[in-house]
Amino acid sequence: MAGVDNSATGVARCAVVILSYPELETVEISRAEKPLVFPYVPGLLSFREGPAVLAAFDKLKHWPDLAFFDGQGISHPRRLGIATHMGVLLNLPTIGVAKSPLAVHGEEPGPEPGDWKEWRDRSGDTLAIALRTKLRSKPLYISPGHKMDLMTALEYVTATLRGYRLPEPTRRAHNAAAEKE
Repeated sequence: MAGVDNSATGVARCAVVILSYPELETVEISRAEKPLVFPYVPGLLSFREGPAVLAAFDKLKHWPDLAFFDGQGISHPRRLGIATHMGVLLNLPTIGVAKSPLAVHGEEPGPEPGDWKEWRDRSGDTLAIALRTKLRSKPLYISPGHKMDLMTALEYVTATLRGYRLPEPTRRAHNAAAEKE
């Protein structure tokens, strides 16, 4: 499995971290930088950061069978967040793991790690799950990307929690995206 995250300060810098599953040992880290040619527009993140994502995937020696993205899946105004969009382009099952909701609303999950609530869009369609991953922390918003369903996404995210707010794939990708090669 893979975790994918970007940092964008002058350039889009993407890290893809390949992990073994279920051990969650790091197998490979791939990084790529691309110029930011698309402006920051809420809801169009994949057009800004996607070229760096694709470049980082092009460098991989080990191809994942699943990727977690720091961002939205179908929980998006067009149901096409970065996890969904990149999953289609890569022909890869993907999960969106977002730190804030976009285009969905619902009740807060309970206070215990593992507590969750379904979140819906304006039409009433369930597009995400608000998941409490750690005591005294804000929930994450889990949504399926490409070739994924909501409950399977929740199972994978829950199985990769190791005491931090973020699941290990996106936590390690976040750290790797911030590092210089």
